Amino acid sequence: MTTQTTRRSLVALAALALGATTLVAPAFGADKITLRMSTPASDSDQRSVALAEVFAPAVADFATYEPHYNASLIKQNAELEAIASGDLEMSIASAQELAQYFPEFSIFATGYVHQDAEHQVRVFGDPLMDPFKKKAEDELGVKLLAVMYLGRRHVNLRQTKDELTVMTPSDLAGVNLRMPGTDAWQFLGKALGANPTPMAFTEVYTALQTGSVDGQDNPLPTVVDAKFYEVTKQIALTSHLVDLNYVAFSKAVWDELTPEQQNTVQDAANAAAESGRQKQLQKEADLVSFLKEQGLEIYEPDLAAFRNHVQSQYVGSEFAASWPDGVLEKINALGN
Repeated sequence: MTTQTTRRSLVALAALALGATTLVAPAFGADKITLRMSTPASDSDQRSVALAEVFAPAVADFATYEPHYNASLIKQNAELEAIASGDLEMSIASAQELAQYFPEFSIFATGYVHQDAEHQVRVFGDPLMDPFKKKAEDELGVKLLAVMYLGRRHVNLRQTKDELTVMTPSDLAGVNLRMPGTDAWQFLGKALGANPTPMAFTEVYTALQTGSVDGQDNPLPTVVDAKFYEVTKQIALTSHLVDLNYVAFSKAVWDELTPEQQNTVQDAANAAAESGRQKQLQKEADLVSFLKEQGLEIYEPDLAAFRNHVQSQYVGSEFAASWPDGVLEKINALGN
């Protein structure tokens, strides 16, 4: 699908994607509208919690927030098409999903583009985002209200820091680093300086235990949830991908709101995103303490060296071919 995709064709795709699923039209009654939000995440996910606890009460005077979790209303990756067809009001969308329609969005899912949670917010609010937001509105009927912080991916290794200290990309030479198997992930692994090894997530614990791979990359919550800390010795806080989602809202529904209601929805989305952001940052900080208690060595490498090296690998590659000229430089300029 290309950036030339029309809204009409997207609506047709939505009908196919939804299949036999029957949806009730949004209620624009005299009193309240219904805002259905569909996500593959669970109700305990920090994004879900933030919207339910912060967004929903803020808009309650004129809207009923109706969340649907675990892809129970719309199947995963079909949410944007459902918004385009008028069959859904809200979703939590990734840059990767938007890049399926508009390849230039892939820049926001690329290694070392975002530096941290605050940088994400500055980038989203900067005029450089206006053409991206406008294209999503004009061609997909999706209004991006706010950016939600998901967390940072780091390098987690079997070796002790005495055996291998990772300060620059050259230190990862020859390191077999498990990363997801898509071309984009494997490219990022090479750009980091490692030997990326594709492997199913379910196999990673045993591979680390037996030494089939030297390490893996994931956010700290995943390291803890999957108990990778039991079979690894260190985490280099490379922060090579600062992941995000967008609060995606139906442009058609937005246009039906009064200016006051639009302001309330926007403020509510901002507040929910900030709430989730702070909770996720605190969770990451707490997990650093927990992992140190488990005996892992945790330290920060030379992030500037990693950022410069990784970005230089992307320049001129097929993965950067769709990026608008000058946008990467503008994003970097908003960093610390």
